[in-house]
Amino acid sequence: MKPFHKVNEQDLAAFEMIMPGRVYAGDAIRDDYDHDEMTEYGHFMPDALLLAEDAAEISAVLLYCNEHNIAVTPRGAGTGLCGGCVAIEGGIVLSTERMKRVLEVDVKNMTATLEPGVLLMEFPKSLEGTGLFYPPDPGEKSATIGGNVMTNAGGMRAVRYGVTRDYVLGMEVVLANGEIIELGGKVVKNSSGLSLMHLMIGSEGVLGFLTRLTVKLIPEPRANLTLLAPFDDLDKCVQAVPQVLACGCEPTAVEFMEREVIAAAEEYLGKQFPDVSADAYLLLRLDGPSPELLEPALETLTDLLPTLGAKDVLLADTDERKSSIWDARGAFLEAIKNGTTSMDECDVVVPRENIAAFVKQSVLIGREAGVRIRSFGHAGDGNLHLYICKDALGEEEWACKRESVMAALYDYARELGGQVSGEHGIGHAKAGYLRQSVGDTQMALMRGIKAAFDPNGILNPGKLID
Repeated sequence: MKPFHKVNEQDLAAFEMIMPGRVYAGDAIRDDYDHDEMTEYGHFMPDALLLAEDAAEISAVLLYCNEHNIAVTPRGAGTGLCGGCVAIEGGIVLSTERMKRVLEVDVKNMTATLEPGVLLMEFPKSLEGTGLFYPPDPGEKSATIGGNVMTNAGGMRAVRYGVTRDYVLGMEVVLANGEIIELGGKVVKNSSGLSLMHLMIGSEGVLGFLTRLTVKLIPEPRANLTLLAPFDDLDKCVQAVPQVLACGCEPTAVEFMEREVIAAAEEYLGKQFPDVSADAYLLLRLDGPSPELLEPALETLTDLLPTLGAKDVLLADTDERKSSIWDARGAFLEAIKNGTTSMDECDVVVPRENIAAFVKQSVLIGREAGVRIRSFGHAGDGNLHLYICKDALGEEEWACKRESVMAALYDYARELGGQVSGEHGIGHAKAGYLRQSVGDTQMALMRGIKAAFDPNGILNPGKLID
């Protein structure tokens, strides 16, 4: 493939004609746009930044870029952790941050139609008073819904409700040549040919540019309970998960946490966690139509967890207690990041029965390499987040140890039947691990799909499969 064209004054003038006053170049581009949240993966300043406001503008820009061989990097809020929204090949960053309207809430069909730049934390406000809610709950609430779709984000509620993919019913997409297509719709089921929409979900912008979404909503649970179960050690804690899931209580969230990560969150937030007596904790949430209907599940878990090694089962029965627990859980990433000079993340997913084995092995890998690894995760669905901390290591030693630790973690995940990413995607940072995981045949199929959608390869080059 020939090198991409570098944006020049003529190109900037053409973009300015399409979106007057929303084209930036050179020093006018803020440094925020040269990286995502994981700055360890490098800084890449685009030739130009374009702030789109509708599909017609995006269509015109893509048509121009396709004809002039200009690389296009889609970007939402830039909260990713794999370098998926950075312009590693230069060209333009095309942002949807201004496309943040909720266009419709259809109570009869239980759907919402919205633009991709709507923030996850803002969306629920549009549903107030409808009795409906949107279940996907990724931890980064300042992320965009469009970004969630493009990485198939998960979150803590995935164990019961599923991931983002399970709630996308339809979308408007602009292809690399500027053509606008509609995929899916408000229908609940669809068996009409190959599902191009589901190819788009999780594609990280390499196949098309998302400009509108229709998502499924469900009745909002009217009651919830939070349980915190302290354990003497992490091994007992994660080994309890399969039996918790099999007991019939249908928890909405099942999270595991270590004491060190909780301590980091306490320091970061300046708030005390309700219990600091144990080495590890299971955090569970139950949802239901009323408190009375949650009582049988509460009794079952209160009886079961001590038999699995829990020292106690603590019920957070006030908003203040719930907040003290869930605020700490939500701050884990930032707390770990705040406590080290740099870090890398392993967003691995393994079969649930292998969670304990993987966590135990990760401790050994960190100990042998002489690096600090902090972990937490969605124990209910096998998605674990492990953070390798640089601390006081020099650059050369850090680069060597980081590479060997990440390779060891992904190798062991593969051995257990796991996959490279549970919810954060691949970007450019994890592309090598993806190749090792899925093999040449699957990579060739993915590249063939990419070529069919984007023959000139202008969409998010260098990511996922390049």
